Amino acid sequence: MGDRKALVVYYSRTGTTKQVAEAIADGLGAELEEIVDTKSRKGMLGFVTGGKDARLNKPTEIHEVRSDSSAYNLVVIGTPVWASSVTPAIRTYMMGCKDNLPGVAFFLTTGGTGVDRTFKQMAELCGKQPIARLALTTKEVRKGQAADKVEAFVKELGG
Repeated sequence: MGDRKALVVYYSRTGTTKQVAEAIADGLGAELEEIVDTKSRKGMLGFVTGGKDARLNKPTEIHEVRSDSSAYNLVVIGTPVWASSVTPAIRTYMMGCKDNLPGVAFFLTTGGTGVDRTFKQMAELCGKQPIARLALTTKEVRKGQAADKVEAFVKELGG
């Protein structure tokens, strides 16, 4: 990315989105920040309440973020799709730094549905259109079939 400083921010419940975030950060030479939900989203109960909270557009409490988004030229934001929606943790992050976001790019992981709706929510939450978007299925990531798409996304971002 040359002189452009990039930050990759993500939330991941199962590790799938984390895997993609790490690959993107690696390709861009970017810093990486995991958004941590203070509410437990583990197990079946966490899955169900997480989906419900996402569908109802509920924010949540997150651990303190260490990176100042305004210090970067690009913030790449990633989320799994829950109930065709942004996760509560990423919703909270985006609401909190909306006024300090530079250029943005979005990526998500999905079981197969909710891609357009989730990207639309992300743009609305940060008040910006992304310079690039990447949607991957959980299956693609788990089977090791996402590398070419991640590489193309990184190139689109100037990496």
